[in-house]
Amino acid sequence: MGTREGESPVPNGRVVVIGGGPAGIAAARTAAEFGVDVVIVERLAYLGGRPIEENYASLTPYLRSAEEAIGEMVSPLLAMSNVSVRYESKVISCTGEKGDFSIVIEHRGEQESLSAASIVVATGFSHFDPGRETQMYGYYEFDDVIALQDLEAMLKSGQVVRPSNGEAPKRVCFVQCVGSRDRQIGNEYCSKVCCGVASKEAIEVRLAVPGVEVFIFYIDMRMYGYWESQIYWPAQEKHHVQYVKGIITEVLPKDGRLLVRGEDTTMGRPMEVPMDLVVLSVGMEPSEGTRAMAGVLGIAQNKYGFIEAVNPPLDTVSTSRPGIFAVGSALGPADLEDCVSTGGFAGAKAASISLAGVGV
Repeated sequence: MGTREGESPVPNGRVVVIGGGPAGIAAARTAAEFGVDVVIVERLAYLGGRPIEENYASLTPYLRSAEEAIGEMVSPLLAMSNVSVRYESKVISCTGEKGDFSIVIEHRGEQESLSAASIVVATGFSHFDPGRETQMYGYYEFDDVIALQDLEAMLKSGQVVRPSNGEAPKRVCFVQCVGSRDRQIGNEYCSKVCCGVASKEAIEVRLAVPGVEVFIFYIDMRMYGYWESQIYWPAQEKHHVQYVKGIITEVLPKDGRLLVRGEDTTMGRPMEVPMDLVVLSVGMEPSEGTRAMAGVLGIAQNKYGFIEAVNPPLDTVSTSRPGIFAVGSALGPADLEDCVSTGGFAGAKAASISLAGVGV
């Protein structure tokens, strides 16, 4: 591909990708495969994003090692001669327009200026904080109340234990929709992956702790794509995870254990269930980086703070500022496959600006 007749090439054909998680990696690799120079600006000292930062054990729905899978994405990217990474860095300003952006990045107090034809924002998500004032689950009060990401780290370590005493739990439950589908806190959306992730982790707990009972308390089970057959039914039929339709209202200490209170909505009656370990299925929120980059780059956000795509469903990655694209969970709740697909789409669109010098 080259410049079309009668058109001038862009001043600089570089693509800058902000964020080095799965979506950013996919965007960078796709753009680089077109022969475009790519610079990744990453806040951490390594690539891989949330799965590596928070020590995920395995990925849903395949139960494949997160470290191994992400490694297979990172290694070929770093082997590409036209890809470079600015680690422990952030974008602090951006001026210009599509085809001719001027970006300033900061690394340990020092600044560097970069020119770029286009920008891809891959700044990801944050896990909902289940210790907010509106939450009654005792996340910051009781050692044995943990979140999905905490259990991931346990599973990766090979030790699923009660933090309070180091003993293996006899009863574990998951509480769904913590920080999602909640008008009181303003997160009215479904976080899309939590039901599948909880079911995946429930299987892993059953495999890791002999004889443990595992319960999932849910409002509605929302399985994503093929996850129904890959995760949900195997969890029940093969691994004997018990699903209870109900609403959990509070978690209290009792006799050295935790008492989970709520309503069994199928039976229409209150319930109190003793547990050893309570796992909160926390939802996704815009990361601090996503919120910050929306301001720095001057691109629109939706009412929840995620970056807004301007022309869905036909174009799911273009933002309100031409030449700037957003991918993965910077756009909203997303699983790994969403991240890779939107990353690839944005990488191709970004590369086309560099190669053709025209809008796409």
